[in-house]
Amino acid sequence: MRAPIFTLLIAALAGFANAADWPQFRGPNQDGSSPEKGLPEKFSKTEGVKWSAPMPGPAASVPAVFGDNVFVSSSDPANKKLLAICLDAKNGSVKWSKSVADGYQHDTSSNLASPSPSTDGERAYFYYGNGLLAAYDFSGKEVWTRDLMKDYGRFGTQWTYSSSAVLDGGKLYVQVLQRNHPFQFQTMEKGDPNGKNESYILALDPKTGKEIWRHVRASDAAEESLEAFSSPSFTTHAGKRIMLISGGDTLTGHDAESGAELWRLASWNPSKISHWRLVPSPVAGDGVALVCAPKNNPVFAASLDSKGDVKPLWESNPKEATSDVSTPAFYEGKFYVLDSGRKTLACVEPKTGKVIWQGELPSKAKIEASPSAADGKIYATNFWGEVFVVKAGGDKFELLNVADFGNDSKATRGDSVVRSGIAIANGNLFIRVQDRLYCVGK
Repeated sequence: MRAPIFTLLIAALAGFANAADWPQFRGPNQDGSSPEKGLPEKFSKTEGVKWSAPMPGPAASVPAVFGDNVFVSSSDPANKKLLAICLDAKNGSVKWSKSVADGYQHDTSSNLASPSPSTDGERAYFYYGNGLLAAYDFSGKEVWTRDLMKDYGRFGTQWTYSSSAVLDGGKLYVQVLQRNHPFQFQTMEKGDPNGKNESYILALDPKTGKEIWRHVRASDAAEESLEAFSSPSFTTHAGKRIMLISGGDTLTGHDAESGAELWRLASWNPSKISHWRLVPSPVAGDGVALVCAPKNNPVFAASLDSKGDVKPLWESNPKEATSDVSTPAFYEGKFYVLDSGRKTLACVEPKTGKVIWQGELPSKAKIEASPSAADGKIYATNFWGEVFVVKAGGDKFELLNVADFGNDSKATRGDSVVRSGIAIANGNLFIRVQDRLYCVGK
């Protein structure tokens, strides 16, 4: 009986070797990709769903998955609360749920639970658009909380602040890219009337929440173009850990340890148009950093070897590759750029910007969620909760599956549309739609 037992053990270990967690917004590699294998291609609400769990309210945040724990940041519109939730990854049951703060939304287009949670395997970190940042251990015990607006000034972004806090190298990073003066938008006072209204990057100690350093990240952009809803991303190049920050009409590379700026990409907005806020986060791959200029403008690339003020390595034809909202993915040597307006996906060569293929997704609704990639597939979700599966790589666009997980609301704007990307972990897809979280796997 030893032979079959040994065979089963080898098979189990092989499956474990392919398993990976999804610890934060853009996954384990911070580029929207996962090393997972054996993921489903054909699935639907009635095929391949292991469990589904009701959500107390909508949110654009992406779940963070670590082992048997699924961490979810959620709004609770009925009670006007912001929640930190931990689900059991095996069955979707609630392990614990915490009411972190009062509040729901600052505008009708989104809510305060847009930033994604993150985890380092010891604690889970929940961040909200009101500046509240909270850490919990895996049993649900509060470890620490910070009110960043109280400590550093009220955020000066026209629309609801939604950058995610990102873990890297034993630090928790937060970016606040905002206007340089207080102003009023609709009925709300924005910015800090008594502060400097600087754009900055914070590095915090994950164990305590205390500041390690604060780096002022200046820009000569104007008004709303100073604002960014992107999140920091990190990559290793030439033995050095680099932090990438996009916003204020430029992309900057920083020393991740100190925050010091290493290089700056020339502005994509030389005429100082004042309403070019930035949403997509930067992404790196194959020695190249990618940033998407807003409003149907080009994608720009910068070499990670850059120093000082630099010009783009290349820029795209925006008719072939552009993104106003979705953060591109990097997977198996290629960038995947999703255009939410035209509902197209482009496969792009990193070094040259050559578009290998571009395909149109059969979607009647916009797609603002960021694409996720693993197991030879690209996964994307539209406003209505329809999931599109596209074959990665190759020399042509190939659609593999379309599955509708939405609640039939067919909303085209506002807080009820689906903006959450798909988390991929331990052989499963975690698909968050308007009112439910689905776990899908083989």
